[in-house]
Amino acid sequence: MTFTNLGLAEPILRALTEERYTEPTPIQAAAVPIVVSGRDLIGIAQTGTGKTAAFALPILNRLAASEGRPAPKSCRVLVLSPTRELSAQILEAFRTYGRHLRRSATLAIGGVPMGKQIRALAGGVDILVATPGRLMDLLKNRAVTLDWVEVLVLDEADRMLDMGFINDIRKIVARLPKERQTLFFSATMPPEIASLAGEMLRNPARVSVTPPASTVDRVEQRAIHVGRAGKPGLLAELLGETGVERAIVFTRTKHGADRVVRGLEDAGIAADAIHGNKSQGQRERALAGFRSGKVRTLVATDIAARGIDVDGISHVFNYDLPNIPESYVHRIGRTARAGATGVAISFCSPDEVPFLRAIERAIRQQIPATAATGSVAPAAGAPIPTDAERPERQGRRRRRGGGGEGRQGQGEPRQGRQSHDRQADGRNGQDRPAQGRPGKRRPASGKQGQNRPAPARHHSGDDIGAVGFLGKTRRQAATAV
Repeated sequence: MTFTNLGLAEPILRALTEERYTEPTPIQAAAVPIVVSGRDLIGIAQTGTGKTAAFALPILNRLAASEGRPAPKSCRVLVLSPTRELSAQILEAFRTYGRHLRRSATLAIGGVPMGKQIRALAGGVDILVATPGRLMDLLKNRAVTLDWVEVLVLDEADRMLDMGFINDIRKIVARLPKERQTLFFSATMPPEIASLAGEMLRNPARVSVTPPASTVDRVEQRAIHVGRAGKPGLLAELLGETGVERAIVFTRTKHGADRVVRGLEDAGIAADAIHGNKSQGQRERALAGFRSGKVRTLVATDIAARGIDVDGISHVFNYDLPNIPESYVHRIGRTARAGATGVAISFCSPDEVPFLRAIERAIRQQIPATAATGSVAPAAGAPIPTDAERPERQGRRRRRGGGGEGRQGQGEPRQGRQSHDRQADGRNGQDRPAQGRPGKRRPASGKQGQNRPAPARHHSGDDIGAVGFLGKTRRQAATAV
């Protein structure tokens, strides 16, 4: 099958040809015809399978076939995603595939001043890609109305559940027209997400190209049992080996990520960090340096696990094992993309063994493990826990304000959420959910909102939040006219 067989408009096919895309991936081949027909859709697919194009292409096809301009302060297509980085990549995909269409698109995310986004929305846009927290702030400021939304896309719905955005999503959906097309994409389908999908979709088609919580077959996985004190030296040693071309290192906390960067720099290895305490400008510069190859090692928290789409990542290192098994799948999905192979190496300290066993149970396979020098591995063939066995949270003291690391600098978030990696947003509209789920504590932001990143100016290029015609900025479009 080729993209021509999917019935897409000629300008879209021309853009795909320019990008040298010839054959759709399985999720694209299955989803595009359904979306083109106007039916609601639930798509279950691993990260890296091309699911962004699976909804972007048919949406652009719909816009190409329609005339007229959006109403002021409105959008025709609303795409919600959990992180700033993922939102920016989705917008870029729309602009890439729709470069030959005169359709407008903009981004609404936290971490940057809201004024530019308000001005960008004033005249209305065809496509709005947003994080739930910032969209709620725009709605409260009456900067946008959702009365004219024709298509709603929820991308990485399970990640939004982990980050506590579900209440915001329900409030947003309540403002949408009942007559709309809804596309629901998720890498996993926990019961809460299945329930949310049941509330939002009408007689949806279901497309699943991989089992929930399955890992990419092309990723070589292994674990190394090592004490916490031995992790910095082991990481520096492995990063120095031949074959490590570009690597992402995942930590469980923001402070832990910064500590790893300092340790690598002391060992003579250039590295940068990306996490929730970084301003948007810092995060963009770190990703730009990583993409260009200026920095070959990026240290990240789980907030970036689904928001980094960089070609050529050869290795993923789990410096800290995640206490949510599904997060492991999303972390290692940063490598072995677009048909390539990759390596995922997990460091496992004695207190993290329950997390490793839970991961093995979730992915239905045992991860080959060795012991670092001076460390002792658990007995070979140790049983994988049953569903009733959960890794218990290690007792850690937390600093006041919810952002501390505890006794050994690890301070794991509670089971079922990534609390340290969520943005505390105060009144400036960062990417934070509104009131969290019952029984869950939100990170404190302090009197002046110390935990939220300061607004930052952007690097050169299109301003985030500025409306651009697909493939052109507003200024370029005006010049073209």
